[in-house]
Amino acid sequence: MDPTITSPVPRKDDMGMDYVPVYADEAEAAANQGAVVTIDPAVQQNMNVTTQKVVRRDITRQIRTVGYLGYDQERMVSVTTKYPGFVEKTYVNYVGQPVKKGQPLFEIYSPELVQTEQELLAAARYATTLTSAPPEVRERARKLLESAKERLGYWDITDAQIARLEKSGEVFRTLKVFAPASGVVMQRMPGLEGMAVRPGMELLHIAGMSNLWMTVEVYEDQLPWVDIGSPATINLTYFPGETFRARVRYIEPEVSVKTRTIQLTLDVPNPNGRLRVGMYATVKFEPVAARNAIAVPSNAVLRTGERNVVIVALGGGRFAPRDVKLGPEGDGFVQVLEGLSDGDEVVTSSQFLIDSESNLREAIQMMIAAKRAEAKGGGK
Repeated sequence: MDPTITSPVPRKDDMGMDYVPVYADEAEAAANQGAVVTIDPAVQQNMNVTTQKVVRRDITRQIRTVGYLGYDQERMVSVTTKYPGFVEKTYVNYVGQPVKKGQPLFEIYSPELVQTEQELLAAARYATTLTSAPPEVRERARKLLESAKERLGYWDITDAQIARLEKSGEVFRTLKVFAPASGVVMQRMPGLEGMAVRPGMELLHIAGMSNLWMTVEVYEDQLPWVDIGSPATINLTYFPGETFRARVRYIEPEVSVKTRTIQLTLDVPNPNGRLRVGMYATVKFEPVAARNAIAVPSNAVLRTGERNVVIVALGGGRFAPRDVKLGPEGDGFVQVLEGLSDGDEVVTSSQFLIDSESNLREAIQMMIAAKRAEAKGGGK
């Protein structure tokens, strides 16, 4: 069939083929957005043509990665003394032992502590003998007593221990050192019982387990969708069917040169202590990339590499291709920034066949227009 030969009425060409009808509104549409294709309802059913209205919805972008659990570094404490002494009895005997805040860890004998206790008791006795002394004398005695208490407080002796010392009036040879926080013992000095210790020597290391950190990595092109405070869901093979919640706590300032990834630290609540350090997990982020966006199913878009096209149902069995500008994609939908508006209806299946037919008609119409323009120019 020669596309330059037209007829105002239906007919057959020399080879017995029917001429393809071209309507005036199709020509106008082709000039604006591509050739309009008219398909009989029965043919639509045979082709399994389905359509869907343009919707407004939030577009979420799913990011999957993996990570492992570690200790919360802000819940790790070292147990040391601020005075020299000798550990005479221990209450924590192995690494991994759980402890609670305020629980006794060991008893220590320190000559300096004993001397300060004696000074406190002497100051207390001296203050009680000055009930009839001048006010300035009683004030000096009070300050002397408070100074001895402060010195013990600076050495982490608790108020309860100081009060018990004052009440009993007797020097305690050894004092108990209590756990400053709840958690598990990560490190313990070997042979602690009977050991001579110096100020600043780490005797025990305790890590809290009520909150853990998870280290994960995401690719640099995913970073715009993740920020501090972004929520995440965590799944572990150790707990099938269960989902744990987490939030981004910290984002490393540097991208890995080798892997082009960036490391994130997540806060993972662990109130029941079921999670363990070193556990491996799958992590999923679902940030909202666009809110209340005009969106179409991703499979409704024809992507050629140079342009993105959707087939719009115009009604009455008519369809037309339309170029669109796309935004973020997620959950099976893609945002349309330009080319569609509320109320439009797009084809979600068999659009390849419709687009091919539209391209053919558009090419034929362009050839006809060129031939007519050439004929008019020759006539002049």
